[in-house]
Amino acid sequence: MMLELGQGIARHCGGVSRRALLRAGAIGVGGLTLPHLLRAEAVNRASGVPNPSERSVILVWLDGGPPQHETYDPKPDAPVEYRGPFKAIPTALPGVFLPEVMPEHARLLKKMSLIRSVHHNTGDHFAAAHWMLTGYHGSTSVDLSPQYPSAGSIITKLKGARKEGMPAYVGLPTTHSVGIAPGYHGGAYLGVATNPFSVNGDPGERGYSVPNLALPAGLEANRFEKRMGLLHAFDNARRDVDQMGLMDGLDRFTRDAYAMVSGPAARAAFDINKEDPRLRDRYGRNRWGQSALLARRLVESGVRFVTLTFDGWDMHSSIETSVKRAVPMVDSAVSTLVDDLDERGMLDSTMVVVMGEFGRGPRINKGLPQDPVPGRDHWGEVMSVLMTGGGLAQGRVVGASTAKGETPKDRPLKPADVLATIYHQLGLDLATTFQNRSGRPVSIGGEGHPIAELI
Repeated sequence: MMLELGQGIARHCGGVSRRALLRAGAIGVGGLTLPHLLRAEAVNRASGVPNPSERSVILVWLDGGPPQHETYDPKPDAPVEYRGPFKAIPTALPGVFLPEVMPEHARLLKKMSLIRSVHHNTGDHFAAAHWMLTGYHGSTSVDLSPQYPSAGSIITKLKGARKEGMPAYVGLPTTHSVGIAPGYHGGAYLGVATNPFSVNGDPGERGYSVPNLALPAGLEANRFEKRMGLLHAFDNARRDVDQMGLMDGLDRFTRDAYAMVSGPAARAAFDINKEDPRLRDRYGRNRWGQSALLARRLVESGVRFVTLTFDGWDMHSSIETSVKRAVPMVDSAVSTLVDDLDERGMLDSTMVVVMGEFGRGPRINKGLPQDPVPGRDHWGEVMSVLMTGGGLAQGRVVGASTAKGETPKDRPLKPADVLATIYHQLGLDLATTFQNRSGRPVSIGGEGHPIAELI
């Protein structure tokens, strides 16, 4: 179960009701929401897990599988049916090229690093998304249920939020993998308390705000306290049937949840209207650009892990039109995010990762029956990942694909290696284990190793 704000609540009720407030700030009978998240974070902070840094992560998840040729691995010398419709342009790194639709990335590439040899060899959306987000092969289109926890959930479990009064893990503008919410961004056997705090909506809309982070109009403090009393009554009823003492200490976490809902910290962090309009223009006046700006505000305020789900990358047809629509928005959003973090002295403490579940076929196809305009099909044999910040080396290109972008040419890497690099930079021991649903200990690192060229 995932606590949903914004559109998730608006679709089901008109305005903020008493029930919505209970959902946002406390446990309802049979439910599990924000107090559980806060309780889990407090346990994490007290667990003694090594914490050598106060780094955060912003994951830009390109759901559907971005084409590597039209993003981070163009092939200007390949035949036209491989290189695609866009020219390659030089970048700030001598001898390294990017497609013409990414001029801002090209300008900033000395601040970023590219991995061009990640692979997992599956074209199944679900298997690929699960593998990239968890580091393990597990779920498939035949069995969609999450088998392993996401990197965001593991980091939430082990590190918690960086500041009191803020969630550890936030997802926006809509948190899903291959249409399943939260999908493989969630905690699996770590429990729903490690799922993302999902904020659905478009931060670019005029008057955007996140509901349920303030007292509803007309609800005064004394009435607020009465509602807390009602929750205590719910808690007492649940304790009557609790034979294991699992409710002990819940009151404090309920109070913490209310403090977040009614206090100033979270409201201020989500108030994107405080940003300079000129900076908002730089990010891009669209859902993706404004979500990237909001992600920066959140990590600045103490959120540990933010996932930005930018969907619509399943480009089986109309590759040229689709790329012209999507890639320039990513170009502005990601490049401005990196610039903004750097200008604020936050880049070393904030890692930015851009990836999807797989790449796209190296050879342009003939499109789909209902849209016979050329595109690219699923391709897990090689893909590209961008990483920067968080103490990583900058201006590196790790690995390479073959001349047509078909398979890794050198330095083949797996999804677990990408996640191991993230864990390493956050000071996590890759040998740390959690018991899965069968009671078997599973390490967070799996078979992954930190990518030496980036450390």
